[in-house]
Amino acid sequence: MENLWAPWRIDYILSKKPPGCIFCDKPAEKKDEDNYILHRGKYHFIILNAFPYNNGHMMVVPYRHTAKLSGWAADEQQEMMQLADLCVELLRKTMHPDGFNLGINMGLVGGAGVADHVHLHIVPRWNGDTNFMPVLSDNRVISEALQVTYKKLKDALDGLKKE
Repeated sequence: MENLWAPWRIDYILSKKPPGCIFCDKPAEKKDEDNYILHRGKYHFIILNAFPYNNGHMMVVPYRHTAKLSGWAADEQQEMMQLADLCVELLRKTMHPDGFNLGINMGLVGGAGVADHVHLHIVPRWNGDTNFMPVLSDNRVISEALQVTYKKLKDALDGLKKE
């Protein structure tokens, strides 16, 4: 069995959070590049994770502040999955991962860093990407700056829109 270890995440999970909700505040700022928002749909947006498990770690986030999946309209559910599929396509096209982890962590006990605003993680994976750095030295190796990853994915997304 393969494990995805991310011990650095506990610092974020346990840290004091600013007031408000990052997933409500960031899209309201209308500073998409500064906030790493790649795409805006009708019900959801795609954003890079500022504390990524791997390069290219994205999230699909509803604009509506909710901790639940229940009570969603069919078109809201459908758009979340369509945007997750778009994320996978962008990552395949730009970063060529060997696989993906897609998941929703619900509640603090479930591992959610933002427990009251549900979001879907899309994490690209490469053969051999789990290494000794986070386990032995409490460090992680993210080989590309978020700004570079954002530009690469945004350019690919713009290219898809033109097709």
